[in-house]
Amino acid sequence: MEKDILLELNHDLLRHSFNKYTTKAFQMLPKLEKPRILDIGCGSGVPTLELARLSKGEIIGIDIDQSLLNKLTKKIKEAGFTERVKTMKCSLLNMKFPDKTFDIIWTEGAIFVIGFEKGLQEWRRFIKPNGFLVVHDEVSEIPKKLKTIPVCGYKLIEHFVVPEDIWWNEYYCPLEKRIQKLCKKYRGDPDALVLLDKEQHEVDEFKKNPKYHGSVFFVMQKSKTVGSNL
Repeated sequence: MEKDILLELNHDLLRHSFNKYTTKAFQMLPKLEKPRILDIGCGSGVPTLELARLSKGEIIGIDIDQSLLNKLTKKIKEAGFTERVKTMKCSLLNMKFPDKTFDIIWTEGAIFVIGFEKGLQEWRRFIKPNGFLVVHDEVSEIPKKLKTIPVCGYKLIEHFVVPEDIWWNEYYCPLEKRIQKLCKKYRGDPDALVLLDKEQHEVDEFKKNPKYHGSVFFVMQKSKTVGSNL
């Protein structure tokens, strides 16, 4: 039942509208020939597949949720990317890749698990010299994060905000309409209504404090030394 309702809500379809911001961030990077990319916290892989289309590189998507990875694996096969895109069940708190493995580390909506500063510090070693880190994060404390970037050994290329009105118009408002429609469809099913109420709670939290629900992309290049912009 839960799986059926989540399929009907189709979060991935809503999330696709944000691929234009993934594209915008990627186009801020210099052109790389078939880069090796690590997508941290890839989930069901909407940005992962967009990166595959944009980069023509090799991508590893990691997440701790095997059900989401299974969903991504299916989409990889359907898109014909099995030779270039792989999934791995792995916590971002316990990554064991060799140093200087990736040209780009990419993460959307996951760095909060480890914290912005700690993520920048711990992931730096996995990036090749002059490689790149792109973080899509919650909108809070942007000035503090901008100061943290050079201290942790990166040069800021650019950053941009995806404002709360876009999140409302392109994600939460369409999601709420789907929830309302499904509540009518499943009005005699208590278990379904509990799940839909949980989804509605997320929408309600957005409506209570919309200014805290924007997001920001940071596009960074690894510096030669920590604390340097060179």
